[in-house]
Amino acid sequence: MKTATLPSLRVDPELRAAAEGVLKKGETLSAFVENAVKAQVNYRKTQAEFIARGMTSLAEAERTGIYYSSDDVLDMLKAKLAAAKASKQA
Repeated sequence: MKTATLPSLRVDPELRAAAEGVLKKGETLSAFVENAVKAQVNYRKTQAEFIARGMTSLAEAERTGIYYSSDDVLDMLKAKLAAAKASKQA
């Protein structure tokens, strides 16, 4: 697969210095920028999937008329967490 380039980016010298200041040993600024872009792409995909699941859930609730309060949901999550902790300890 051929590689492609991202557009060059003009930034304030302060931002460049800040980015260079947090580089890990042996890490290049290009690698840092590439990782940041990958992380942001992943974040936005995850966010879009989350919103899509929420919209599907809303449509299902409207269709069935069954809604859950935040207290109900938190209680269910706490029960799942307790069960997971108990099985991990066993």
